[in-house]
Amino acid sequence: MQINWYPGHMTKSIRMMEENIKFVDAVIYVLDARAPKSCMNPNFDKFIEKLPVVFVLNKADLANDEEVVKWKKRLCTQNREAVSVNSTISKTSASVVALLKKLCAGKINKFKQKGVKATVRVMIMGVPNTGKSTLTNNLCGKAKAITGNKAGVTRGKQWVKVSDTIEVMDTPGTLYPKLSDQTVAKHLAFMGSIKDEVVDGYELALALIEELSSRFPFALKNRYGIEISDTPERILELIARKRGFVLRGNELDIERASDAVLDDFRKGRMGKITLEGAEDGDTESI
Repeated sequence: MQINWYPGHMTKSIRMMEENIKFVDAVIYVLDARAPKSCMNPNFDKFIEKLPVVFVLNKADLANDEEVVKWKKRLCTQNREAVSVNSTISKTSASVVALLKKLCAGKINKFKQKGVKATVRVMIMGVPNTGKSTLTNNLCGKAKAITGNKAGVTRGKQWVKVSDTIEVMDTPGTLYPKLSDQTVAKHLAFMGSIKDEVVDGYELALALIEELSSRFPFALKNRYGIEISDTPERILELIARKRGFVLRGNELDIERASDAVLDDFRKGRMGKITLEGAEDGDTESI
């Protein structure tokens, strides 16, 4: 299974970000806490090179707590801060605002000395389905950005006012033209950052089962009550049987079982799992 997805609107998104980055004081870079490395788009490097950055490890409630702490430590460098949130819970983004004010204190204080209230303008970026628009709404305290639990919902820029001093621009989730690292591609697909319609659900479920059975066998065992000692195909059959996904003639509904496995992972029903540890390999985009 070869995974790649780069629709035309993503090229337009990069151009739009290039046109607007010069008006921005800081960046909020949203990462899925379950696979932060895979969520780092090399195309964004030029945008964050000279700006203060707040890395937001979103969906932290679905990730391993210890790994989240390690990732926050790794991402915090000069002029860069990191915070973990679950942006679906209201008012959890206060820590993001606090870090923005900290990183942009120079501009805020400079304007304050002149008796003027500075407006800090911030661009929110990330790959699809990391929760950028949900975070934007959390920051605003109300639904101002279009959201959806799938890739490709936001299509254009959206400037919204967070407070009297902060404005944020939500941008469309954007990948890179060629996903040469298929481990990265699979991790993005597992989390729904690649549109489901362009991926074979059965093959993707098998790939997820293979990785989980090798690295996190407890996840499958605890969720489905099965022993992990066989091929991914056989494990998927056991899951279908255990869940009662059976068609007429006692035929297993493997398609439904595949969808269930992916949905269970994405919604955290298998437990808190981080696919990429902070100590695993290089992250060139950090």
